[in-house]
Amino acid sequence: MHDGSEIRETGSTPPAPVAAPADRAPTIHDVAHAAGVSSGTVSRYLNGHKWVGGASADAIRAAIEQTGYRRNRFARSLATGRSSTVVFLLTEPQDRLFGDPNYPILLREITTALADRGMTLVLMTASEDDERRRVMDFVRGGHINGVLLVSSHLDDPMTEQLAAAGVPTVSCGRPIGWESTIASVSADDRSGARVATEHLIGLGRRRIGVITGPLDIGGAIDRLDGYRDALEAAGLPFDPALVATGDWLNVSGREAMTRLLATAPEVDAVFASNDLMASGAMTALRIAGRVVPDEVAVVGFDDSGLAATTDPPLTTMRQPFAEISREMVRLLAERVPGEAPAVSLPAHLIVRDSTAAHR
Repeated sequence: MHDGSEIRETGSTPPAPVAAPADRAPTIHDVAHAAGVSSGTVSRYLNGHKWVGGASADAIRAAIEQTGYRRNRFARSLATGRSSTVVFLLTEPQDRLFGDPNYPILLREITTALADRGMTLVLMTASEDDERRRVMDFVRGGHINGVLLVSSHLDDPMTEQLAAAGVPTVSCGRPIGWESTIASVSADDRSGARVATEHLIGLGRRRIGVITGPLDIGGAIDRLDGYRDALEAAGLPFDPALVATGDWLNVSGREAMTRLLATAPEVDAVFASNDLMASGAMTALRIAGRVVPDEVAVVGFDDSGLAATTDPPLTTMRQPFAEISREMVRLLAERVPGEAPAVSLPAHLIVRDSTAAHR
């Protein structure tokens, strides 16, 4: 006995087959379209479900052959639970793992979230070709559930290779250029940056500089856009002389602040796109004899623990690292082939002594 949806599907005329675009592998949705059935029916067929009728099964088999679809062993391992290993993949040099306070927090929270599901984590880095080859050799072995990707750069070959191999992947942050293929979880970077800049505007600051992260990373781009949004809403001009780019690390924040002081000495506030660069900026201000917050107010982004220890303590946007980690694990474990949801979680302003009204 078949369910009603099955009867309606097999009794209709299948649509004309449509081949998958040449730049990606055929998916379960391509098979469903070619067979004239639902994606759920194809999934039941692939998993040996007894309620897929003979006519539908024949159509699905023909569609698989026609489209060239190949069963994704990674998706199968997720469905059956036969694998319980996930790769935490950092596409940065190894020394960044503990040089940036955010990564250890994510690593800890993701490990906890995986443990709650009875899963384990393998840590890998991939910033060079040899490392990328080792990663792909490992993940293609089919012994993992998927990859949790951290720090995805524009045109990063690692992202492309994971997508081409059909490896279930969830990115921490927006994967530029792969939003339709790779699921992602992030703080609402653009809205958070706008709130941070609005806080400075609300204190009466008008020459507000920004220190961005690398502008080939989605979060850095979005935070710069949020800064611009706040200026525009307040009727303040966007001045390129008030923009300096860093690489997320402390020393780059110090160097960026030094450049800002040279090009715009009248700067009275700065929004740095992470706490490390904000800390470096405060060092540069101290060296230049500028008092924080009396002369220059400073806001960061992350609240990973560093912000509360700076002198003065740093006002910042708190990222929900635990929620981000749990959502990344959930999206991977509950992945639907062919879908790439993007989850955005709010960041919250934490006010400390690095911002204050003019005295």
